[in-house]
Amino acid sequence: MSKPVKTNVLRHLDAAKIPYETISYTVDEENFDGKLVSQKTGLDPQMVFKTLVLCDDRNGHLTCMIPVEQELDLKKVARASGHKSVSMLPMKELLPLTGYVRGGCSPIGMKKHFPTFLDQAALSQETISVSAGVRGCQVILRREDLIACSEATVADLTRETP
Repeated sequence: MSKPVKTNVLRHLDAAKIPYETISYTVDEENFDGKLVSQKTGLDPQMVFKTLVLCDDRNGHLTCMIPVEQELDLKKVARASGHKSVSMLPMKELLPLTGYVRGGCSPIGMKKHFPTFLDQAALSQETISVSAGVRGCQVILRREDLIACSEATVADLTRETP
């Protein structure tokens, strides 16, 4: 696994002296999603997490990391975060708010830190992969390091799958 051009994510990890690996893949702009990232990188989909940014009922924002094959449960996120309701951030607001584009959003190195939540499925993984801050590159780090550097709270965030 080679190290790509430094992104905000990798600079933050280097500054915190957190060990990591990166893996790059080719991006198909037409059909981009987390499941495809898992397929293209060859990583187990259970260890690949997507980062989602939400709005809360008090005009604030929060970040959630969930496995790429799962769907976010907004009611569970609201409960975990202590809000009456939450909703997905409109796509057009993602780049100005976080500094990241869809498919390259990472819980590490955003323009501003938001309350961050990691789905409890992460507890079964020793290492986790999240976006390295650009499409086409994932960063792999120990679960404990991801929790520490993102200041994440672990909670049940996903819908039950049949």
